[in-house]
Amino acid sequence: MGDFQNFQQDFYQSGYYTDGQQEEIYGFDSAYFNPEYHNVDGNFPLPDENTTPAPYGQMFQPTAQPEQTEYTDSFDDEPPLLEELGINFDHIWQKTLTVLNPLKPADGSIMNETDLTGPILFCVALGSTLLMAGKAHFGYVYGISALGCVGIYMLLNLMSSCSISCGSVASVLGYCLLPMVVLSTFAVVCSLQGLLGTLLALFVIGWCSLSASKIFTSTLDMAGQQLLVAYPCALLYGVFALLTVF
Repeated sequence: MGDFQNFQQDFYQSGYYTDGQQEEIYGFDSAYFNPEYHNVDGNFPLPDENTTPAPYGQMFQPTAQPEQTEYTDSFDDEPPLLEELGINFDHIWQKTLTVLNPLKPADGSIMNETDLTGPILFCVALGSTLLMAGKAHFGYVYGISALGCVGIYMLLNLMSSCSISCGSVASVLGYCLLPMVVLSTFAVVCSLQGLLGTLLALFVIGWCSLSASKIFTSTLDMAGQQLLVAYPCALLYGVFALLTVF
């Protein structure tokens, strides 16, 4: 027991003190436990006790600010309603003039567009003029138009190396229906069941088929095949002529 007491006294005399009086000898700074020890330069604020600490390795990394998109609450930059609906009156007028003048060269870039505004108007006009003449043939007009568009579409894709959409075929055939609307309007005033009516009907059929075949050959680059395209178009417009005359 005496040896242990002597060993304990020798141990405490070796220069190590537990009461912290000789801490400065071994380089220990008592200010380390002070919270201001880590903020000597005052470059960043001390974290709050209620806030969660940042992940390791991301404390001093700057965070990118989210980009703010400007929002304008004005209708100045909005496109017109007709443009959003795909209605262009300039193109409608140019296509109408191309149909009315069969000898005028067709612009393939304009005729290749799928514009159904004019064809729908011409189909409604044809049905309305037939109704004014006492013939309610709206169903026949729409049904024959749909079957004719499908048939001409299949025929053109077989004859041409270039492909064409069914909407473009319907657009061209619908615009070329305009002379038939003129014939139907004339039928409201006088009867076409005679020699004059037959000649007018043949003339209008040739007009419509010539305009349609011209547009198709110029759009699909089918030089020398206009008569081959005009024949099925003449059969289609002949059915409309029969509805108009009889």
